[in-house]
Amino acid sequence: MSRRFGPTAREPATPLWWGTIGLRVLTLLFALGAVIVHHAGYQRPWLAWTVLGVMALWTVANGAVYAREALRWRWRWFVLADVAVTCALMLTSPWILTDEQNAAVAPLITTVWVAGAPVAAGTRFGAAGGMAAGLVIAAATGVAREGFTLDVARDGVLLVATGLLIGMSATTARKSAAALAEALRTEAANAERERLARDIHDSVLQVLARVRRRGAELGGEAAELAELAGEQEIALRALVSTGPKGHTTGETDLRAALQMLASSKVQVAAPAGAVNLPSGTATELVAVVREALSNVDEHAGPAARAWVLLEDVGGEVVVTVRDDGAGIPEGRLAAAESEGRLGVARSIRGRVQELGGTISLETAPGQGTEWEIRVPKS
Repeated sequence: MSRRFGPTAREPATPLWWGTIGLRVLTLLFALGAVIVHHAGYQRPWLAWTVLGVMALWTVANGAVYAREALRWRWRWFVLADVAVTCALMLTSPWILTDEQNAAVAPLITTVWVAGAPVAAGTRFGAAGGMAAGLVIAAATGVAREGFTLDVARDGVLLVATGLLIGMSATTARKSAAALAEALRTEAANAERERLARDIHDSVLQVLARVRRRGAELGGEAAELAELAGEQEIALRALVSTGPKGHTTGETDLRAALQMLASSKVQVAAPAGAVNLPSGTATELVAVVREALSNVDEHAGPAARAWVLLEDVGGEVVVTVRDDGAGIPEGRLAAAESEGRLGVARSIRGRVQELGGTISLETAPGQGTEWEIRVPKS
């Protein structure tokens, strides 16, 4: 997760880290008060003060590490060591408290200072890490109390719940920061795309449109150049009108990818908004459509036109490729497959099957061809 924000960027969960530091300081002061109140009854007062001194030094170390801005400097091993040190200090309680104090449920030497460890673990590792740290410290509490009583169970529930809530908060903060960063990048990309679209429209597109019109008027070889200019004009308009690709989501806008296939003979109709799919799925679907359009060029006739329709129907996407060409005679596809020409069998049907989708074909001689492809979005 830290790589998403860069090695030195401010960590989104920084307020929780500062809260961890503040909690450790406050609970250390509470532990100091508890030692002052109970030290006369301890069987080893010197050990109590020694443990309290180690707690103070460890609190200072916590502050030095957790106050850093970048997450990568809040070392994983240090947070794990925090849990281990907290448990070790707590386990000195049987050598400090007398049997009478333990029977009276006097505070352990670490008291509520131990709550800082599951808070730190939850902030660093998320809800699962916070809960795990809470369970470990709860088990150490039972060992220090020399028995698992109702008080120990109550403390354990509070520790686990604290780690869970802090972990969920830290995860939410990081996800929100990532979503905001993605939105800002998208906004910046859209603004740049709008600027480029205006520049291209005022220069390149106008020139291509003029070449297309003038070439069509002149005829002959100029008409061929006009047709090429028209195709490039359509492709360029599609390029500047599509939205930017995602940066970190691992998804691709299928709508934008299919619009790049538009030409003077191919029209693409798609929803107004993005149709995001896993990048691999989108790439395979575009390859299927490209293969179908290639078959139109080769077999449907020189005057054939094609239409690509994209629909987002919730749990799946539907892509329809239709042409008004000569159609496919009955048995032609089976014969082509037996002759070793596997464009339809592998490039179209095989890809769709690998994506877990379905494909149907409607065609007849003189009535064109229509492929309907259904693929689940997940």
